[in-house]
Amino acid sequence: MILSQTTMIAAPAQRIFLFFDNSEENYTRWHPDHITFCWLQDGRQAVGNRFYFEERIHNKHHKHTMRYTKVERRVIEFVPDNFLLRLVLRRVRFIIEPVGAQCRFTQEVQILIGPLGRRLNRASFSAVERHMREEGDNLKALMEADEMPDPS
Repeated sequence: MILSQTTMIAAPAQRIFLFFDNSEENYTRWHPDHITFCWLQDGRQAVGNRFYFEERIHNKHHKHTMRYTKVERRVIEFVPDNFLLRLVLRRVRFIIEPVGAQCRFTQEVQILIGPLGRRLNRASFSAVERHMREEGDNLKALMEADEMPDPS
């Protein structure tokens, strides 16, 4: 199952990419339920680099260590560092596609779960989808605000 959310943003793709490259500064600005973010090595997005974050979704405090598996101008992908969690949460992917003067920003969360698990966790998945929508809306507002610098 893939949870997906797309937002059109009137900003250059590079500005969106750099927002995530500066996640330590931007993470808590991105969503009010984001608690903390820190790089565990190198301080930037690169394949193999790890990071830690905490957020609140569906009244639950989530703590995750993730590892980048793909970092390109238009695709940022990461997976849980924990092997057992990776059996269920297969990957998270951000896709940044230029469309004229705008960008299409798509978030995807791939979860390996059967129909019974999907039914039993319906409220949790709904909360995750709502959180993703809010993240898209908030990223749009941040990227389209005059305070965000243009990429050099």
